[in-house]
Amino acid sequence: DKAPLSKSLLLVPSAISILLTLLFQHYQKFFAYNLQAVKEDFQIWRLVCGRTICLDLKDTFCSSLLIYNFRIFERRYGSRKFSSFLLGAWMLSALFDLLLVEIAQYIFGITINSLPSGFLGPVFALFVPFYSSIPRVQVTQVLGHFSITNKSLVYILGLQLLTSGSYIWILALSGLISGICYSSSILKVHRILCVPRWVAKIFSWTLEPVFSSAEPTNEVRVGMGATVDIQRQQRMELLDRQIMMSQVAQMRRQRQQQGGMINWNRLFPPLRHRHNANYQDHHPSEQGIPPPTEVSEEQVARLMEMGFSRGDALEALRASNNDLNVATNFLLQH
Repeated sequence: DKAPLSKSLLLVPSAISILLTLLFQHYQKFFAYNLQAVKEDFQIWRLVCGRTICLDLKDTFCSSLLIYNFRIFERRYGSRKFSSFLLGAWMLSALFDLLLVEIAQYIFGITINSLPSGFLGPVFALFVPFYSSIPRVQVTQVLGHFSITNKSLVYILGLQLLTSGSYIWILALSGLISGICYSSSILKVHRILCVPRWVAKIFSWTLEPVFSSAEPTNEVRVGMGATVDIQRQQRMELLDRQIMMSQVAQMRRQRQQQGGMINWNRLFPPLRHRHNANYQDHHPSEQGIPPPTEVSEEQVARLMEMGFSRGDALEALRASNNDLNVATNFLLQH
């Protein structure tokens, strides 16, 4: 939703790449990123074809996943500004590809006649705003030292894409350099390499209705988070609440059919008497009995809204030391 350009970049090049790999293999030569043909025969059209469609399905898969994760920038900036960034990064990375190939030949004596095909330069360029503008939120830790964040999967995909070919590091380096040049406004590149407003309107009238997605109407609207991960977390919390309410309704119907009450003496004796040393006698002394836990009326009201009686809610909250989540789980499970 609200990312038609990302959706078109995700569907159209991937579909063409799959067709070229499975059905039309004899046409792959027209989409090869042949630098020798560009420099010697001035076949400029190879820059367009060779730097748009991937000929390796692994590169297609990884770049598609990265475009899907980077769709947040189109939602933030708008389709016109996002397309301007991609256009600028695409043109700058094409220039840096030729420069880096000449530098590699001059310094290391490596002659590179072709590079991996695909829309890879702008994809690597998007790592620059992703690193600088997307907040880093820690999710968990591995072995107590290595942090797993909301951005780790994207970096792993980028590393996988980086190691998929022999000379793809040239495309990655040129993409990162072009992303830095465009994002840092060096030489006012963002003002020169941009999509004109009238062109954006034409594509908005013609192609946006084809690739735009309708906003889901069967889901309850939630607050829009600052990042995709926050939005996903909000959606998961909403689904958890819906599942919990469904379980509450089911348990309520079962209790009504059984006509019985929950035996809290069977469920919570260890919790009630966990501080009592004379628990074996079942007649603890008055000095050993801990003071009753104060129960929040707000939490009692929340449990009663789920369909539980006030007595069961009070018992559950006291037995769980006023922990609403633990009390809810006990009420649902028993």
